[in-house]
Amino acid sequence: MSENSRGFDPSRRGLMFGSAALLFAPMLLTQAGAAFARAAAPIGAREIPAHRLPVPDTVSEAMRAVVGAPLPAGWDKVPANAAEWRALAKASGEGAGPVLAMIRDKLGVKLETATIGGVPVFVSTPDPLPAANRDRLLVHFHGGGYALFPGEVGAGEGMMMAGYGRFRVVSVDYRMAPDFPFPAALDDAIAVWKALLAEHDPRRMAMFGTSAGGGLTLATVMRARAEGLPLPAAIAPGSPWVDLAGAGDTIHANQFTDNSLVSFDGWVGAAARIYAGKESLANPLISPIHGDFTGLPPAILTSGTRDLLLSDTVRTHRRLRQAGIDASLQVFEAQSHAQFLTPFTPETEEAFGEIAAFLGRHLA
Repeated sequence: MSENSRGFDPSRRGLMFGSAALLFAPMLLTQAGAAFARAAAPIGAREIPAHRLPVPDTVSEAMRAVVGAPLPAGWDKVPANAAEWRALAKASGEGAGPVLAMIRDKLGVKLETATIGGVPVFVSTPDPLPAANRDRLLVHFHGGGYALFPGEVGAGEGMMMAGYGRFRVVSVDYRMAPDFPFPAALDDAIAVWKALLAEHDPRRMAMFGTSAGGGLTLATVMRARAEGLPLPAAIAPGSPWVDLAGAGDTIHANQFTDNSLVSFDGWVGAAARIYAGKESLANPLISPIHGDFTGLPPAILTSGTRDLLLSDTVRTHRRLRQAGIDASLQVFEAQSHAQFLTPFTPETEEAFGEIAAFLGRHLA
């Protein structure tokens, strides 16, 4: 929001800033002196006192229950072997059937299975499909640390985009770790993209996904660019996992504040290692934050103030802006990781509305 749209009077800028400078000058000089005095000393971490974290009344009633939920059971239980990872992946999809059915029914979405480029996919089509979107197509990559949410449950976000945005969506059921580490997921994403390019105009296609799906979205367009393939008209990485080494301020600042991922020291950090396999976590196609953002498509990014990966999101936004890319950022109040995907809350409808409008402006 611009200053003018908040009722800011530009003619008062000099007076306001000048008065503030006079008022705070002694304090600023003192702080500057202290900073210079500390400059020669090693910079250390600060201890943060333990405190209660209230549920703010600045979110919808439906979202309050999500924000105030306890930490999920098992967040700190790291699978010890491939069999335990497979068991966790299977468990991640159990019990989702009724919710997925409700999404389809309430939002008017038809779900079909297909194979594109040799890769299994789920195709979500809204009923009715608006005439303006009949020649448009979105490609979706699900989250889950490249290890969880196989099958139909991984298409849930795609169904919501079809329902809220009224686009046809192809959700890619890519191969996952530990059985298929990097680059299997990326290979599947590229295979689907190449097959779709043979039948669709890239100017009428976009890519999106959340968490690992957001990271895979960025990795896919980077690899497509390297291979000389046409890029989608726009992308929408939600809370993208772009730094699998776990750097970034909110990895620490939002630890245990995020009631979704909770901490990088849980299963999510272990998922990074099994996905990368023998490759370095700094590989730009594994951690796209280290890649070249030049020439990437326009992007809209989504996160929440309590998201463990908020720093991944804002760092990606800054890299895009520094590369001259048209990039928008929406951050939702009090939400932890990927909670803008909670079905049937006002915040979720708003998030998808913003994403759909952004994509609609950039798709031919």
